Amino acid sequence: MEKFTVLTGVAAPLPLVNIDTDMIIPKQFLKTIKRSGLGTALFHEMRTNDDGSKNEEFVLNKPGYENAQILVAGDNFGCGSSREHAPWALLDFGIRCVISTSFADIFYNNCFKNGILPIVVSHDDLDKLMDDAARGANATLTVDLDAQEIKGPDGGCIKFDVDPHRKHCLLNGLDDIGLTFEKTDSIDTYEKELELSHPWH
Repeated sequence: MEKFTVLTGVAAPLPLVNIDTDMIIPKQFLKTIKRSGLGTALFHEMRTNDDGSKNEEFVLNKPGYENAQILVAGDNFGCGSSREHAPWALLDFGIRCVISTSFADIFYNNCFKNGILPIVVSHDDLDKLMDDAARGANATLTVDLDAQEIKGPDGGCIKFDVDPHRKHCLLNGLDDIGLTFEKTDSIDTYEKELELSHPWH
């Protein structure tokens, strides 16, 4: 998993509440278990018109936002079914950070496991960040995970909280498998001791 330390990138505003996982990636794109290639399906029903053409009004299709790495969204982001394809699609598109006032629990947990930083802020702070994100090509935010700060284009700074264990995992690029490998020596020692004490196993 790619480490998350300091991210400076364009932030796209998505001022909608209750964005569910089916909106993030519709069910017809869930036929694969590969994590790559899903970025093209991200927000498919909002990014494309009925005839399959690009919806020029959707924020991620607008000039300056096509390569956004940060998403500033409304309340209760990631609600709905617990599809892991949702963070996969965000990550494959290039989104490494989602900022909202609240997240659905399963989506929130899946973000950390896939290298995405979900940040919870107050409504007042979200309004400020939404305003920053509305600046098009100048909508650049810097997210410093170690310092737990978000810096806006005008130098304003917003602090955020994050669980220390999840912070450690993101800073070091550790998913569940990586965490297990960190315990390799302890696992080997346990296996050797078990073999000696229970040779019939």
